Amino acid sequence: MHLSPSAHQDTFTRDNLPPAEQWPVLEFTLPELQYPDRLNAASVLIDETTAAFGADRPALHTPDGETWSYGQLQRRANQVAQVLIEDLGVVPGNRVMLRAPNNPWLVACWLGVLKAGAVVVTTMPILRGEEVAQLVERTRPTVLLSDHRFLSGLGEAVGAQVPLVPVGSQDPEDLVQRCATKSGQFKAVETAADDVALLGPTSGTTGVPKITMHFHRDILANADTFARHILKPQLEDVFAGSPPLAFTFGLGGLVVFPLRFGASALLTERNTPLELAQLVHDQGVTVLFTAPTAYRAILKEAQEDLLKGLRIAVSAGEHLPAETWQAVKERTGLSLVNGIGSTEMLHVFISAAGDDIRPGATGKAVPGYRAAILDVDGAELGPNQIGRLAVIGPTGCRYLNDERQSKYVLNGWNVTGDTFLKDKEGYFYYQARTDGMIVSAGYNIGAPEVENAVNQHPDVVESAVVGRPDPERGTVVCAFVVLREGVAGDDAKRREIQDFVKATIAPYKYPRDLRFVDELPHNPSGKLQHYLLQQQVDQESSLTGTPAP
Repeated sequence: MHLSPSAHQDTFTRDNLPPAEQWPVLEFTLPELQYPDRLNAASVLIDETTAAFGADRPALHTPDGETWSYGQLQRRANQVAQVLIEDLGVVPGNRVMLRAPNNPWLVACWLGVLKAGAVVVTTMPILRGEEVAQLVERTRPTVLLSDHRFLSGLGEAVGAQVPLVPVGSQDPEDLVQRCATKSGQFKAVETAADDVALLGPTSGTTGVPKITMHFHRDILANADTFARHILKPQLEDVFAGSPPLAFTFGLGGLVVFPLRFGASALLTERNTPLELAQLVHDQGVTVLFTAPTAYRAILKEAQEDLLKGLRIAVSAGEHLPAETWQAVKERTGLSLVNGIGSTEMLHVFISAAGDDIRPGATGKAVPGYRAAILDVDGAELGPNQIGRLAVIGPTGCRYLNDERQSKYVLNGWNVTGDTFLKDKEGYFYYQARTDGMIVSAGYNIGAPEVENAVNQHPDVVESAVVGRPDPERGTVVCAFVVLREGVAGDDAKRREIQDFVKATIAPYKYPRDLRFVDELPHNPSGKLQHYLLQQQVDQESSLTGTPAP
């Protein structure tokens, strides 16, 4: 492993890269993946695209009719970089945390942080204080830029050592107000292609967040593999979708991909599947990113006609059942583009589009990547054998100072935590997760994190969390709870614990299925036997006809 000379004055991220022997193999097999040694991803995405296609070209849209051109986005990103450096003292390599829903100013901040040579850490505004505090402790940001509507309780969570700067308020210290005083002329810091550009938190299966580390070249590599070869973006495309920009799925689909190819994106702060479908129709969206859950909800309400203007509909974030694919095809004419990606790999690495789609299959390895099925010892398996999915390509897992690195990377392969089989033609078929991750409506939820939240309730003695198959959300969080003696396990107590969890961690993680039990299964050494509970809920689902996710 050889790294280029870094442009970072603050060397925190490079100092905390995994040891060289724990890195995955990296391959750059396509001509478009041959990047120069000095590379700033934000400069490529906004400066080069603006120069190539014109400053007046639309870049970002909002549901209320606001549009930012490429020139406006470039100017505001430059102003953000100026505020960071001139007003807030940010130097290359410092981490800057962002907290906001999907909107144009979040994109300007994201680009501005990278242009300043800093490292961006984007978080969801629905995270609770304890969750934000964990991320602050792990990533050590120099400053936190937060949408002014999501400042409540943030100061107490992060402490006085991290300055909070509001975004979008009338406060004279507000980022937008400060940007108005800047020239908007800024030359991006000449970072190395292998300088860390972003830290991506991921839901962990131990309850402690893992922080993935991605280089400037990684950001472009996902656009130059999955987007370029599978989606084939066109200049007039309008991208939209449900995932937050804090998820790398959303970051790629709603920011990196459209900006890389001169297209535009519709950013929505929050919407139901039906509201999203209506916006797709009203705003002329051509490329949509959302989870199978959303497509099923749209069909359930017989609103499929709202999707017929799409050129491409992408389904990712959770397994896409063949039945859902077929239903969408029959009622809209759209062939859903399935795919699997991970925060560790940054975006989708197995997919297929058009005539290459096989209903029920996730797809083939995206050009630039190769994938295999491994047995428990790490040996490659032959066709139609079930094992662990492993992948190699231009991106790969690098955890920030985390012993779990050695569990994700095996003999150079990135081992994703999914069970698959590969047929003789190279198509991959999803079987199950192999770890404690619950994928519900496209959101990754670490079971131990939910258990920790449930266990904090004063009436709870012990809990165990598994995923229960669900026809609407794919999987839901199911908690088995032992209460202290004398406490009644009734509906009121169930709602009380559920509300407690919603107030403790992000609300989407709460157990929708909460069951009171007298005891939980343990092995002789006292370890919880989650697999017995998983077998129980899986058997229930098979008996009631609930399809497995």
